[in-house]
Amino acid sequence: MIFARPVVRRIMTSTVPLVPRPLSVLHTQRGITLIGLLFVVGIVAVLGVVALKVVPTVLEYQAINKAIMSIRSAGTTPKDIQTAFDKQANVGYIESITGKDLTIVRNGTAFDISFAYDKKIPLVGPASLLMEYEGTTVTTAVTKKAVD
Repeated sequence: MIFARPVVRRIMTSTVPLVPRPLSVLHTQRGITLIGLLFVVGIVAVLGVVALKVVPTVLEYQAINKAIMSIRSAGTTPKDIQTAFDKQANVGYIESITGKDLTIVRNGTAFDISFAYDKKIPLVGPASLLMEYEGTTVTTAVTKKAVD
């Protein structure tokens, strides 16, 4: 009779520790760290504060441009135009310049009105932002025609 050889199963024990699979195999991590998030929030906050201080000056500049375009034909003398601008400034909450700050030049039968002013915006401590604004009613086509 033939005897079957007994099957011995050994439990494999290894002295080498099991190495976990890399994260790319399981899943990739996505997102931002807490420090990165705080850094981004800080930058957005600083830009927001600067924007909140700059936007009103830009709106005032646009109101001045609109006012000088509307008063261009409001009077027959520079004094009439200055008075009309002062009235527009009272209605439009324009505080940076007055009618006396306008440069008014006769161009044929109409007047060309221009202005320039600086607006200093304090930020923090000694730091401030200087905005230089200027505008005119002269169109570029008229300027090129006058040069030629």
